[in-house]
Amino acid sequence: MQIITLTTDMGTRDHYVASLKATILAKMPNVQIIDISHSVRPFDISEAAYHVRSCFNDFPKGTVHIIGVDSEPIINFGGSDGSFPSVLEVSGQYFIANDNGFFGAFLEDKKPEKLWRVDNILSVDNPFRFPAKNLLVPIAEKIVSGISLKSFAEPAIKFKRAFSQTAVSEPNLIKGHIIHFDTYGNVITNISEELFRRMGEKVPFTIYFKNKNYFIDAISESYNEVAQGEKVAIFNDNRLLEIAINRGANNSTGGAQELFGLRINDIIRVEFTPQGSRQTLESLF
Repeated sequence: MQIITLTTDMGTRDHYVASLKATILAKMPNVQIIDISHSVRPFDISEAAYHVRSCFNDFPKGTVHIIGVDSEPIINFGGSDGSFPSVLEVSGQYFIANDNGFFGAFLEDKKPEKLWRVDNILSVDNPFRFPAKNLLVPIAEKIVSGISLKSFAEPAIKFKRAFSQTAVSEPNLIKGHIIHFDTYGNVITNISEELFRRMGEKVPFTIYFKNKNYFIDAISESYNEVAQGEKVAIFNDNRLLEIAINRGANNSTGGAQELFGLRINDIIRVEFTPQGSRQTLESLF
């Protein structure tokens, strides 16, 4: 069955998601709709890219992803070079979004396999009214129907890139940032397991967050390796460093976000202390 995913900042309080899904099913009654997230912070295309990037590999080839965040196109208003609905092809899947920086944030440092721009948007009735529904869904319909992209879109090379923090490494130090809090209040960082392992195996380390009084000096394989209510660091399913409270959750017993007073973009530091080196906390903050 053909799968269409939705990622939006529309929330579920209003009628917008229902209208979007109804339009999809009216045009493509045999598709299966899967929600990735409708809780993206308003207009935050970097967060949208994080959610889609975190799970797209779990979907089969041919999946169509609609990203309805900051979807309104810009046609040379205010001296801008514009932004148009576009389609990115990656690993046999299709990603439909406004070229507002999403593609750059999603790809990170990778080059696009194929990118197409749909610039004939003024032929659509009311293209600026609910563009996720009136512009992006018709593109998905054409792809699902097997219509060739080159028949309604132009190949593109350039695309916008939203600013996003990247983890950096120095001798015996990794400096990363908090990029997301999940429902439990678990802290997701942009420090990858690959970058972490480059610093050497079995090298002692300390993970510092918020200030020098908050730290963890071990990576666990699971949350339950520590006692209930204790802080824990793991590499999650996406191989990103995560800081959590075992059995803790926001609005309940308290997750790491609430208990440590953390915020998006807060710095996370990992200091490695190989034999012969000396730890200097004061130099970190």
